[in-house]
Amino acid sequence: MKKLLIANRGEIAIRIMHAAAELGVESIAIYSE
Repeated sequence: MKKLLIANRGEIAIRIMHAAAELGVESIAIYSE
């Protein structure tokens, strides 16, 4: 897996982004207001 799309916001999204970074996976976060 090269990229990860995170459709969430808040602390959970931050945890997922940190875990992805440790695995060398680029992450992109999106959310709506």
